Amino acid sequence: MQTIAKSGNDGKLVKSDCSVKIKLTKSGGISINLTSKVKTYFGNSIIELCKKELKYFDIKNAEVEINDKAAFDYVIMARIESAIKQLIKTKKEYLPDVKIIHTRATNKNRLRRSRLYLPGDSPKLSINAGLHDADGIILDLEDSVAPNKKDEAKILVRNTLIKTNFYDSEKMVRINQLPVGLDDLEYIVPYNVNVILIPKCETAEQILQVENKVENILKEKNLKNTIWFMPIIESALGVVNSFKIVSASERVVALAIGLEDYTADIGTSRTNEGNESFFARSQIMNSAKAAGVQAIGSVFSDVTDIDGLRKYVKDAKAQGFNGIGCIHPRQIPVIHEAFAPTKDEITKAKEIVEAFKDAKEKGLGVVSIGSKMIDPPVVKRAEQTLKMSKIK
Repeated sequence: MQTIAKSGNDGKLVKSDCSVKIKLTKSGGISINLTSKVKTYFGNSIIELCKKELKYFDIKNAEVEINDKAAFDYVIMARIESAIKQLIKTKKEYLPDVKIIHTRATNKNRLRRSRLYLPGDSPKLSINAGLHDADGIILDLEDSVAPNKKDEAKILVRNTLIKTNFYDSEKMVRINQLPVGLDDLEYIVPYNVNVILIPKCETAEQILQVENKVENILKEKNLKNTIWFMPIIESALGVVNSFKIVSASERVVALAIGLEDYTADIGTSRTNEGNESFFARSQIMNSAKAAGVQAIGSVFSDVTDIDGLRKYVKDAKAQGFNGIGCIHPRQIPVIHEAFAPTKDEITKAKEIVEAFKDAKEKGLGVVSIGSKMIDPPVVKRAEQTLKMSKIK
């Protein structure tokens, strides 16, 4: 039986986090050694929190070391729980509070121009992430989390979903590649996640597996949360099956492509020109639009190249994409600006909408501007352009 466990992060660069070491003993009760710069102000409350959590998990004898780097309570709670669950088998959860706060409903067609990836195991990045005004904040459980930190990250992401205010940003979580990712759902579905990103998706069956697990959890917990899916296509097989994937469930609101893994899968390197991925990007965009959902482009990985990012986004927009991923907050305003309608697009959209309104008032069955006929999809796109022109 394992008697010593560690969790959390430590080091000079660590902020808003803590490390926890728990050693189970045969006697002696609970001993807690706390190191913290805020010990004078919050030391007693941190120690009391630790005692309550240990009692909740029926830990009666243990030596605990906590090295606190100004972590919030929900982070400390997650780190303690992670260490405990390395020592004992339990399905119990020690939640920050009963009432889940900072949750907002979302809808299928809301803007998803930008989605900011944050490592699920790094609380300092998520605390104020909502202030960056991304359309979505992604708490990542997959590529950005080290294999030996996966279990810790799930617990921390759960607590972050409960306690962190993301303001108007959608709460998104990228689960691990299936089948491992199915276990992640237990930690996010009951806690008002808005969108689940399904990485390295290659078949429609994978979407159905996630949907079945989500619905079972909601039923078990007697919840009616609206939860959407965003599959990420990252392989040649996924590209070929993209329409089947995107149309597999009504919960799918967007189809994304991940070009780093895709180019590796086809045996080439990703370039700024993007010739190697043009077919895949076109296929993803067409599959998404054919299914009536949003097409989402890959991230632009050079956070220092703002001009390159601006060109990349404009090219993605011209190809038909509705948004891209980002890995740094400085990319967000550039993405929003590049996806915004141009003056010419706004002028043309106004003409179309006004022509449609005029024809409708006159009872005309045909709408035209000059010699060009205007059909309903064009009008709908024009209305969407005018809507986006008013968004800052």
